[in-house]
Amino acid sequence: MVQLTLPKNSTVTAGKHHPAPAGARKVKTFKVYRYDPETGANPRWDTYDVDVDACGPMVLDVLIHIKNTMDSTLSFRRSCREGVCGSCAMNIGGRNTLACTRGWEEEPGKVVAISPLPSQPVVKDLVPDLTLFYAQYASIEPWLHTETPEPQKEWKQTPEDREKLDGLYECILCACCTTSCPSYWWNGEKYLGPATLLHAYRWIIDSRDEAAGERLDALEDPFKLYRCHTIMNCAQVCPKGLNPAKAIAEIKKMLVERTI
Repeated sequence: MVQLTLPKNSTVTAGKHHPAPAGARKVKTFKVYRYDPETGANPRWDTYDVDVDACGPMVLDVLIHIKNTMDSTLSFRRSCREGVCGSCAMNIGGRNTLACTRGWEEEPGKVVAISPLPSQPVVKDLVPDLTLFYAQYASIEPWLHTETPEPQKEWKQTPEDREKLDGLYECILCACCTTSCPSYWWNGEKYLGPATLLHAYRWIIDSRDEAAGERLDALEDPFKLYRCHTIMNCAQVCPKGLNPAKAIAEIKKMLVERTI
């Protein structure tokens, strides 16, 4: 599944080995992708023999332990540590997920490979450049479009209409789904990707929104929407258990139905 975007004219080399401290009883090895554009050096895989008895149960705990006690140069994003913000999304053991919700004991084998999200340029180490991802999200205008006068208190919605948004609003924009999609790897600049399209569908079916037609018009494009080939990687890796492929299929269905 991993499709790393490497710097031009570079190859990934073997890196440094950081042994576990003397006396460590339970050791697990983590192979971490390292890249610092300021040095001009090739990317490399550094290995860390971690005394897992000295850190918490999650992969993020391991990374924090490495940075605090073994190698302060390691860079990665993190914030909430509760699977809410999506900051620590990365590829762990060949699968996109959140480091704060993935337990290191869930990874089989003695060596666990950790790399940045696939297909995106790398800012440094495990930090991907998500500029394009967020620009595509902004392009669908993820807010209510209305023409009727704004109510004094609130836009009302029936419980039934509100229920339609379940499985959509929970997306935390971690980019795990989008960067696991081969169609996005190949057409990332034109195809909006699973996360953005899931959010697009969320606004199209919102009973309070009054621009469903215009939103569908904006998506009726050979690349923005129809590059989805239902590979289903997006649904398999979503840390919130959502199904972007289903949302994309529903958008396609709505486009067909309005022409009949």
